[in-house]
Amino acid sequence: MAKILHIDSSVRNTGSLSRQLGGEFIAKLQAADASTTVVTRDLAANPVPHLNELVMGAYFTPAEQRNAEQAHAIKTSDALVDELLAADTIVIGAPMYNFSVTSGLKAWIDAIARAGRTFQYGANGAEGLVTGKKVYIFVATGAAYSAGPYAAYDYVTTYLRAVLGFLGMTDVTFIVAEGVAMGEEAVAAAIAKSRSQIEAIAA
Repeated sequence: MAKILHIDSSVRNTGSLSRQLGGEFIAKLQAADASTTVVTRDLAANPVPHLNELVMGAYFTPAEQRNAEQAHAIKTSDALVDELLAADTIVIGAPMYNFSVTSGLKAWIDAIARAGRTFQYGANGAEGLVTGKKVYIFVATGAAYSAGPYAAYDYVTTYLRAVLGFLGMTDVTFIVAEGVAMGEEAVAAAIAKSRSQIEAIAA
């Protein structure tokens, strides 16, 4: 039985290509294996609190030494880390907002990047602890960033590959629908290209 963790971060409930394409992909995975289970986190409908001093302090306080306030503050992070570690496959909807990820997705990353739980430091530096997982990231961008003059502005795929890799998730596939603000033909082409990639992965 495959366990999928689905993270949606678009603030749009309608008209979001990252939501649409990610949903289509998961439906194909479920159709291929009826025993597949999906845990969904909608970061727009149920935002993860942004990191603050209290939570940061709780991160670096041993569990047995946390006071009641710290123990309460860290519950959300612990639940999110547990979900991540339990999953076999992670599917993330990550539209580009102002060249980077949404603030909601960044808050989720800040909640799962936990020394001692998802990574650790040792004699050889940092070691990711979230290993053996497949990650599929659905990105939607208004302009084209895969090549050309705007390539240097892509802080979505570069950032996510770096931070997830740091946590041990190195098997990462990006499905990118780009140029979707450049007219109906561009949108249709982007969707067709993404669906072709979905078919190849889910086959």
